[in-house]
Formats: sequence, C-alpha cells, structure tokens
Amino acid sequence: MSDVLEAVEAAAEEIRAQGPINEKLGRLSDDAAKAVRGAGMIRMLQSRDHSGLECHPREFAEAVMRLASLDGSAGWVAGVVGVHPWEMSMADPRVQQEVWGSDPDTWIASPYAPMGVLRPVDGGYVFNGRWQFSSGTDHCDWIFLGGLLGDETGKPVQPIRSMHVILPRSDYTIVEDSWDVAGLRGTGSKDVVVSDAFVPDYRVIAFDRLIDGTLPKEAGLTNPTYHVPFSCMFPLGITSAVIGMAEGALAHHLAYQRDRVQITGTKVRDDPYVLPVISEAAAEIQASRVSLVDNACRMYDAVAAGREVSFHERAVGRRTQVQAAWRAVRAVDEIVVRSGGNAMRMDNPIQRFWRDVHVGLSHAIHVPGAVFHASALTQLGIEPPEGPLRSMI
Repeated sequence: MSDVLEAVEAAAEEIRAQGPINEKLGRLSDDAAKAVRGAGMIRMLQSRDHSGLECHPREFAEAVMRLASLDGSAGWVAGVVGVHPWEMSMADPRVQQEVWGSDPDTWIASPYAPMGVLRPVDGGYVFNGRWQFSSGTDHCDWIFLGGLLGDETGKPVQPIRSMHVILPRSDYTIVEDSWDVAGLRGTGSKDVVVSDAFVPDYRVIAFDRLIDGTLPKEAGLTNPTYHVPFSCMFPLGITSAVIGMAEGALAHHLAYQRDRVQITGTKVRDDPYVLPVISEAAAEIQASRVSLVDNACRMYDAVAAGREVSFHERAVGRRTQVQAAWRAVRAVDEIVVRSGGNAMRMDNPIQRFWRDVHVGLSHAIHVPGAVFHASALTQLGIEPPEGPLRSMI
C-alpha cells in the first residue's frame, strides 16, 4: 500500500463525514480539501523537482478509487486536479516556479475544452473565453484552460491548433452559482471566464506536442509515468473516480441490506433473487477496477521498456477505460433498484453515490461512440482518419 493510500485510510472517517457537507456547499468543504491535501493526493504525479512523489499511475488510480469510495466529490476532485501536476511537470520551468516555487501544494484547475481563443501579441497572447466544469476550482490558485490559436483578428487559424493555457487566479473569474446539478454537487465544477488576459508565451503548451509525446522528452523527464500517453493519463483520474464511487455504492448497499427485511417479510440475506445480483454486481465492479489498472500498467510497462505506444494500443486502451466506467455504473444500477425505496431518502448515502456515478459517466471521456468506432477500425487494420475519431485518443 502506498503512503498516500495509507493516509487516505487514516482519514477515511473524516472524509466520509464530509460527503453530505460537500454536497450542501456545492464544493469541497475546507476540511475535505485539507484532508485530500494532507494525504498527498495532488502531489502523486508531481515531479520531484517540486516536492512531488512521481508515483506509478497504478498507485494514483488506486488512491483515487479509495477516496471516491468514501465520497464521490472528493474522489472526483482528486482525480481531476491530481492529473494537472503531471502536465505541469512538463511545462516551461518558469511557469513551474511561478506555480510551485513558494508552495508545492498549490492546486491547478482546468478544463481543457478549447472554449477560448489566443490572439498573438508581442511576447505572448491575449486570451478570452468562458469554460464550464472547472472541478475543485475554489481550492485552486492556477488553471489549465483549453484554447485555440488565433490570428491577429482573434479568429481561430486553420487548420485548428489546440493549446493548453496556464493562468493564475488573478486572470480569471469563477462564476458563482454556476454549478447546480443532480450529482457530484460537492465538486464545485463551476464556470470560469477570462477577459483580455495577457498570457506570456512560456505559459502556453501546444496540445499536439503533448499528445505525440514530444513534451516530456524535451523536458528531460526520465520517469516512465510522464511518457504514458495523455489519452491514458488524463482519463485515468476521472474513470478511477467513477469506479471508486461504484465501490462506495456497493459498500453502502451491503451494509444497508445486511439486516434489511423487505415488505414481503423476507430478509434480503434469504432472498434467492437478490443475492445473485449483488454478487454479479460486485464482480462487475471488481472487473472494472482490474481492467482499468491493468491498462495503465500496460502503458507504463511499454514506455518503461522504451517502446512507443501505437495508436491502435491507445485506441484499445481508451475502449478499456470507457467500458470499465459503463460496466461499473450498470452494476450500481442493478443493486440500487434492489435497495428499496428507503435507499432514495436523502439521508441514505446510496442515493448520493448513485447520482454521482451517473454524472461522472456523463463526462466527455466516457462517451463510447467515437472511441469504440476508432478502436474497431484499428482492430481491422484500418487507420482512422484525422478528426473526431482520433480526438479523444
């Protein structure tokens, strides 16, 4: 067990207790954020040059899953925000120093969706845009934002060039009351707005250099973790959180069902129609965990051996991630509908985990269509064309 996972276990009861509080606040409570920070979750993928732990992706996934099994929102924020130090470790040393120089525990928000445009000016760019879904943003002092490279008039250049833009908290506005949703309410995934912010050129990362593996090589990073493809690492925290929530739902379901008597007078422990479903659901959730971790380990082992991960392997890896999330959520649905009406009361954690896994499944990385299409083509020996079929791989 990693030191971080041990720290999460030590704080388990405190983290679990913060779940309803996070949901009521619409963000992680200060106590929940303190527990996540204290466990070292957000430094797991951070470079040692800035007091990071440079953990194996497996360790990161396992810690996120455990945290999410205690509280879905805390696990989600740790999974999303926890990936950002991985990319920041590849960024220009000047911005790394700005972010971590005085405090290596500084958190970085996102999102990466290219909802802004960079207009070139002397020394950098002027940036504008509005983004949704900035998870954990209230506890972050910097942010990664997706943008498109523009021309002098502010119109995106052709062909499209996606960029990741790094800004301090002073350069963007968090839109309060912009996160009112059915699940993962405690993540505080609010909108952010940027208006005419000047961005020095060293705070901008070309997305294609991250995707093709150029960035970690140029940064001189030797730990294989930094050479695992972005399409594996970025979804890892999100999918791990969903599977962890499924494990949390199962744990609460088992605790609730142990002594429950159904309206028919039959104890659940004696019901031959419910027990097999519980067992099957548990097996499906376990299979989701195993496949996700195995996929990350395979990617890590490939780059550790000095081998480039092919597009086919990346596509199959994304298929594995997406299917793992869907499999786990389907299993949760099977047990929730057999938990009885009282499981839907707001003081029963089962309903919160049920809502959380479905909102987590709705993230763009879990949409199966293009991913499954592309992976099937590669299995047929056909190279998918540039465009949507390759965008999430």
